[in-house]
Amino acid sequence: MSISIRQATVEDMPSVLKIINHEILNSTSIYDYEPRTLGQQIAIFKEKKDNNFPFIVAEKDEMIVGFGTYGRFRFREAYKFTVEHSVYVHRDYTGNGIGSTLLKELIEIAKLQKLHTMIGVIDSENKGSISFHERLGFKVAGQLKETGYKFDRWLDSVFVQLIL
Repeated sequence: MSISIRQATVEDMPSVLKIINHEILNSTSIYDYEPRTLGQQIAIFKEKKDNNFPFIVAEKDEMIVGFGTYGRFRFREAYKFTVEHSVYVHRDYTGNGIGSTLLKELIEIAKLQKLHTMIGVIDSENKGSISFHERLGFKVAGQLKETGYKFDRWLDSVFVQLIL
């Protein structure tokens, strides 16, 4: 499978929106309840760009099949070398190495930006994502109980960390 990774453009946001809204409505990989609007997704994209954070897409046959980005972990000044990332792959393309390719690219960009730590926050039921991160060198740094509530149940958050 030939996949290319590139910087996202605002024109990619409708495709990104389809991927993220599927996850919002059908999974606990993101703790939002309501689907995003295109305007909201464009605002997120612009905020990342305005703050010099990457927003990349994976493309196959001119179709966006995944995306990745990172942003501030927390808003205190001393956290400025730590980022929290997000990687999502279109449901029809999972298991093809797209997520790994996206995350490896984000890691390289973070190193070039002289960042120190990358954090992922994963629903504890998402064992596949936890294992995925561990294969790329992330370590489980802790679990917080009942931090989210979705689909009529409490959810735990697992924090994974990679020292760059």
